[in-house]
Amino acid sequence: MQPRRNSFAAAPLALGDVEEVVLITGLSGAGRSQAANTLEDLGWFVIDNMPVELVHKVADLGRFTDSARGLALVVGSGHDMGAVSSMVAELREAGINVRVMFLDAATDVLVRRYGETRRRHPLRELTGSTESAIHEERKLLAAVRQSADLFIDTSDLNVHDLRRRVTAAFGDRDDGRTKVNLVSFGYKYGVPGEVDLLFDCRFLDNPYWDPELRDLSGLDEAVQQRVMGSETADGFMMRTRDLIEFLVPAYENDGKSFLTIAFGCTGGRHRSVTMAEQCAGWLREAGREPQVRHRDLGR
Repeated sequence: MQPRRNSFAAAPLALGDVEEVVLITGLSGAGRSQAANTLEDLGWFVIDNMPVELVHKVADLGRFTDSARGLALVVGSGHDMGAVSSMVAELREAGINVRVMFLDAATDVLVRRYGETRRRHPLRELTGSTESAIHEERKLLAAVRQSADLFIDTSDLNVHDLRRRVTAAFGDRDDGRTKVNLVSFGYKYGVPGEVDLLFDCRFLDNPYWDPELRDLSGLDEAVQQRVMGSETADGFMMRTRDLIEFLVPAYENDGKSFLTIAFGCTGGRHRSVTMAEQCAGWLREAGREPQVRHRDLGR
C-alpha cells in the first residue's frame, strides 16, 4: 500500500484530526483511478488500493501536511466489502465527515474498456470470463452501492467529463449543504443510474413534432415557451417546484451530501431539458448552485 504522491509527516495523528474522508469504490474499470487522480489534484491525500481493515490504522502512520484537503481512500472489490458499512459508521461516530463515492458503468462498456486496454479483470481467474467477472463484482458491491452518497455512471463519460463531475462534487470546501445535480435524459437511451428523484415529462407537449422547433433544444427560448405553454405544464411546474423546495432541505437535514434529480422525455432534447433548466433556475433563486447535465442532448 503506497500513498500516491503525498507523504506523511512524522507527528502522530489522532483519528479526530481528520476532518473529511471520501471513500472511492465501485466497479473495476468504471474510473476509480481517474476519480482518485482528480481528488489528488484538488489537494486531497489519496491512498490507493486500501484494505478496509487498515483504515483505522492509518491514524497511526502520521499527520497529513497542512495543505491536505482531506483523506481519500480507494477501495476495490477484492477487499472485505462487508466491513465497509461498519467502518463508515465508526468514522462518523468519531465526528468525521465521511462520504462514499461509487462509480459504475454498463457491463458492455466495461467489457469494451477491458478489451481496449488488454487488462484482465481482477476476478476473471475466478469466473472464467470478463463479463461473468463483472457480474460477480456487482454482487459483491451491491450493499455498498445501495448506501453510497454519490453515484456516478461513467458509461457515457470520458476522462474529462468524469474529472468535471468529481471536481463539481468535491472541489469546494464542504459547507454542510446538500449538493444538487440535475440531469435531463431520453428514455430511449435508458434511465440514468445515479437518480434519487425522477420526473417523467413525456406527457408534456412535444416540440419534436413542430418542424420549426425540431432541431432546437430545451436550451432555446422558443422550445421552452412551447413546452411550458399550457395549463398542464404550468400545473406540473408549480407542483414540481413545491416538491423540490420541500424535499431538498429535508434531505439536507437528514445529512444527505448529494441529491440527483432527473427529468426524462423520449429523446432527451426538448421537454426534459426545459424542465431541468427551469429547476436550475428555481434552485439558483434559493441561493444554491446546482450542477446541470443534459446527458442526451448531443445524440
